[in-house]
Amino acid sequence: MFQQILNLVCLRKLRAGLLQQRFAKCLEDELAEEFLELLLRLMGLVFYLDPHFRRNIRGFSARYLFQSKDSGVVVAVIFANNEMIVKETEIASTNITVVFRDQQTLMKFLLAPAPDVLQAMLSQDISYEGNINYLAKFAYMAKHLQLQVQKVVSG
Repeated sequence: MFQQILNLVCLRKLRAGLLQQRFAKCLEDELAEEFLELLLRLMGLVFYLDPHFRRNIRGFSARYLFQSKDSGVVVAVIFANNEMIVKETEIASTNITVVFRDQQTLMKFLLAPAPDVLQAMLSQDISYEGNINYLAKFAYMAKHLQLQVQKVVSG
């Protein structure tokens, strides 16, 4: 009940709806520059609003760092205490650090029907340091969110 009141007061449904529209447009137009930022902001809001999506982080603890090869993009994501925190700075003690050639590469990888980590590494699109299972978990959450957004927009 408290969560529903908090969602209403913070206008989370409205903000999530607007972000879903921007995210869907980003997917259609392949606007990779905004992709990671929109994905994480939308993911954070959907965790608050959707109890089924929130199950993905219940009891989940992880520290991610995403960065481009030129360090032009640096985003950290921390999952702890059933919450998701996004920072636009480097963090220490990550479970996985993902270095990608550019945002377009990351976008294609995360939204692929079946992300192929080996192919991405062989083509030097993505490199990582840490436990690859965390990347698979994040790709699953991103794909789930993409399907949810596309269902809302199309139907």
